[in-house]
Amino acid sequence: MNSKCLYKQKILIQQLRPEIGEKELYQKIIQLGKELPPLLQGERIPENLVKGCQSQTYLVGERCMGEKDEKILLFRAESEALISAGLAALLIHIYAGESLETILTCPPLFLQELKMDKLLTPNRANGLYSMHLKMKQLALAALVG
Repeated sequence: MNSKCLYKQKILIQQLRPEIGEKELYQKIIQLGKELPPLLQGERIPENLVKGCQSQTYLVGERCMGEKDEKILLFRAESEALISAGLAALLIHIYAGESLETILTCPPLFLQELKMDKLLTPNRANGLYSMHLKMKQLALAALVG
């Protein structure tokens, strides 16, 4: 497992853990959603929709070359719901700029640490896992394509 990916998750947990209560954490996630830049008009297409999200959420992966000439993905997202946008921002923070292999093999362990299963409704949790799945699908497509 990629230690950089795990380190980024550890830092994220430390940054969000001071948000002691569930309400504060929820508000922090919403704030992260507000900070996401909007997608370009041409990126809001069915191909970029995240299936399984309660609200319309778009996720775009842009292939680039990393520092060591390895293929990486940069992610951008937009959602009509701020909580979904915030959840996308959390995943983007962890996986953007990571190698394709890391995206495919490094699980989002921070979700358990932050007890997201207790914070989110089942539909929102499903959407979150659908976003992660789409990131992995984009990485796999970039790896084989």
